[in-house]
Formats: sequence, C-alpha cells, structure tokens
Amino acid sequence: MEIYVYWFLLALVLVGLEIATGTFYLLVLAVALAVGGAAAVLGAAMVWQFVCSAVTGVAGIVMLRRWKSSQATKAPEVGLDIGLPVKVIKWNDDGSARVFYRGAEWDAELESPDVPREGTLYIKAVHGSGLVLTHNKQQ
Repeated sequence: MEIYVYWFLLALVLVGLEIATGTFYLLVLAVALAVGGAAAVLGAAMVWQFVCSAVTGVAGIVMLRRWKSSQATKAPEVGLDIGLPVKVIKWNDDGSARVFYRGAEWDAELESPDVPREGTLYIKAVHGSGLVLTHNKQQ
C-alpha cells in the first residue's frame, strides 16, 4: 500500500474523532495529515511530507487559537444580589466597610470615593467575597 493511503486514513480517523469531540483542533490536525498525504501523492520525499504536515498543523493551531480568543467575550455579570440593599455595620478608615447581608457580614467597598456614606446603599457588583456598593439602586 502506498504511503499516501496511510496519511489519508489517519486524517479520516481524526475527522471521525473530531465529530465526537467538536473542538476543531483535531480537524486542523486532520487537514495537516491530508496535506502530508497530498505531498506524498505529488511524489515528495518522506521528509518533505512531514515538513508540510507539521507546518500546516502548527499554522492551523495558531490560527485557530487566535480565532477562538477573538471570539471569546466576557460574560455579562448577572447576579441575583445586584440592586439589593445592605446594612452598613462599620466604616473603616480606608473607605471600605463591613456590611450585613444575607445573614452574614461581608467586606464592601464603594464604587467611587464620591458615593455618599449615609442613606441606603445597594450592591452594584460582587467581586469574589466582597461587595461593591453604590447609592443608586440597580435594576
């Protein structure tokens, strides 16, 4: 059996695995193997078959990673706590506060230094185990 048959069979196996996983990385590698098989069909030496396959695989992976990173968007911050009032227990000298919310004490900070400390404060965001407070109720 000719060597190009092995290249194309391996490419076909990777396409089948790609269908099962859906990550596109195996598809890129399958294309790289097909390029190696095409080089074999054209009569290139074994070394050049591997070089063509490797260059295509590396270039494809780099392009796929760049495409995926450009498609990634930050998930919108959706929290059930946003807009709910808190009770300030104590203000610290650095502008942070200790608040009572959901039956427990939380560390909190103001969204900006010009937010008034008196009146009802509302949760604007949750960062880790701390709350960001604002004077305006969020919807």
